Amino acid sequence: MDLDWKEVSNYFRTLPKKFDYLLILQIIPLLVISSILVKEINPALFTKQMIYYTVGAIGFLVAVFIPWQKILWWFAPVSYFLNLLLLLAVDVVGKTILGAKRWIQIPGIGLTVQPSEFIKISVVLMLAWLIHRNPPPKEGYGFIDFAKLSVVILIPFLLIAKEPDLGTALVLLMTGYGILFLVGVRWRVWFTVFLLAAISAPILYNHLHDYQKKRISDFLGKPSYHVQQALIAIGSGGVDGKAKEEATQTQLKFLPISSSDFIFAYLGERFGYKGMLAVITLYILLIIHLLALSRIYEQDYLIKSVAGGLAFLIFIYMNVNMYMIIGMAPVVGVPLPMFSHGGTSFIIFAVFFGILINLIAFKSYFQYNSDAKITLLEKDPLKKVGKEDLYLPKRIREKQQKNSQ
Repeated sequence: MDLDWKEVSNYFRTLPKKFDYLLILQIIPLLVISSILVKEINPALFTKQMIYYTVGAIGFLVAVFIPWQKILWWFAPVSYFLNLLLLLAVDVVGKTILGAKRWIQIPGIGLTVQPSEFIKISVVLMLAWLIHRNPPPKEGYGFIDFAKLSVVILIPFLLIAKEPDLGTALVLLMTGYGILFLVGVRWRVWFTVFLLAAISAPILYNHLHDYQKKRISDFLGKPSYHVQQALIAIGSGGVDGKAKEEATQTQLKFLPISSSDFIFAYLGERFGYKGMLAVITLYILLIIHLLALSRIYEQDYLIKSVAGGLAFLIFIYMNVNMYMIIGMAPVVGVPLPMFSHGGTSFIIFAVFFGILINLIAFKSYFQYNSDAKITLLEKDPLKKVGKEDLYLPKRIREKQQKNSQ
């Protein structure tokens, strides 16, 4: 098929005009603060983080130019099932780190990837495509449609929980159902779900691992060692924080996993209450922006689902991590999004934002203009315009029109 380079040029020129620059400006301060903290904790990890940032930037640029509206019909299910296979492969070739088998090591370069991170984007895209194909009625989805969409969420949830990685599994579960809540589900369905969850809670508790039960008992009783050290770090930082050399909780290794799960505690020790408040404010503004986009493009269920999914994902990650550090939630392996050291999570978020910006920028690019169709029919009332013709390059459409005359 002939390639219309003028049309390709128009496609690439569309992005800068409709690019959501505010989203990027809201993310950059988080990356800068995170990089400063990681470099102070461990310069070697900082070097690795710069590699992750570079890969993430490339992933973002690729994602932002891919015509998702045209390929999502096959990409969403293929990506979903491939990631399910990766989750199954963790049992066979997975690498155990800190007692959990969640990672697959890339041969030759020493880096690891976490399939449970990749499945998040696949689940959101799969839900977005299914909702786009079958939008909810005015009163919301009923039991049957809700059950069909729940299958997309529950299969990866169970596979991730089995690793075991209950924290990531619950984040995925809440994000998926958060999207369904946003697009609309009847209240009777939610009432039934909450009732079943309450009834089955004691049974599910008995199937938890011993260390997971201990985390819950520590949360309800005396704080664990990790939480105690995090609270000491935050309290010692005061309002304005300390100099790097005086941040003894982190520098003397009392604070565990300070570059990843407990990096917010080091933020409090290093930059104090003001630093923590600034980062929380950045997250809140980013979440509000994403929810606003979901509201603005309410009739476009692709944008609504992806923007809403991102908002829920960041909100849940942020709250679970921060509450965990101050002892108001059980300690689980949930990082602070785009802030904790880690490559897979950051790359996934970068691709996520690239997809969202692409969907917004090219929202109307592939849509057929009804006014143009009416004009064409008026010029040639005998010619019928098929739906498949609407996505052909301009040059081919012009040749077909010329040959038919």
